[in-house]
Amino acid sequence: MKAKDMQIIEVGMRLFASKGFSATSVQEIASESGISKGAFYLHFKSKDDLLLAILQHHFDMIHKAFSEVTKDIQNPRDKLIQEQMALYSHFITHRELLVMLAKEQAIPRNDTIKQLLFEKQMESHQHYRKRIIEIYGPEVEPFSWDITIILEGIVKSYMGVLLFSTHDFDLKSLTEFLHNRLDSIVKDIHKDKPFLTKDKAESILANFLFSDHPSMSNVLKNLEEEIEKLGSDELVITFQVLKEEIGKEKPRLPVIHGMLSNFDGYPTLDSYRSFISEYYSTK
Repeated sequence: MKAKDMQIIEVGMRLFASKGFSATSVQEIASESGISKGAFYLHFKSKDDLLLAILQHHFDMIHKAFSEVTKDIQNPRDKLIQEQMALYSHFITHRELLVMLAKEQAIPRNDTIKQLLFEKQMESHQHYRKRIIEIYGPEVEPFSWDITIILEGIVKSYMGVLLFSTHDFDLKSLTEFLHNRLDSIVKDIHKDKPFLTKDKAESILANFLFSDHPSMSNVLKNLEEEIEKLGSDELVITFQVLKEEIGKEKPRLPVIHGMLSNFDGYPTLDSYRSFISEYYSTK
């Protein structure tokens, strides 16, 4: 990112946090950035476009924080705890901006911002589900979607407490407390039948994806990560052929469906196979 773009983003974050998104004008942002209003539009198409860049910047910072706090950790439970601490810390650091945007209901403002948030939500689902299976083992996989939704609900609820409270919290104690509660849930969850079965989750996921038209590149990125974990050279080759075909101007559907058939027998790839298959069946 260019230095001037970053400067405008930082100014925008500061002004949006203090005045609110709606009350902040492009002229104010430009003046605080030391440029003319016309020059602002050389960097960002609109104030909404700047908000999009700010949100992407926040997601990038969170991703970087996750990588840094887990780089020397092998235990998946400890990784998730450190990631949650980093997430909470990020939200507290930028509390004023996030609270102001929430109060104004400034997000989402347009389809592009809505799509970005949706894609990040899907990435969050997959990330939590991956960590849950790593922590509790493959036997918990039938319940992995339910546990993911439960965990995300808990995390978001406590996020609200942290954002709107004036008290200081011990983030390590909080995250350990939350994951101890999750341990209790997982311990007894086998007494019930999954509510979000694999088929239900895939159907809901596919419907969301189709309605909001997210980037196929994110789906392929997550699929590639799942394949890497399986350690199969045959699957790696299959994925490369599939990715190359999808990237063509006119993908050949028989080739795509032929490659997807090679994923049979790998439960962790079912949701990807189902989505891609249905996606191209609607073309």
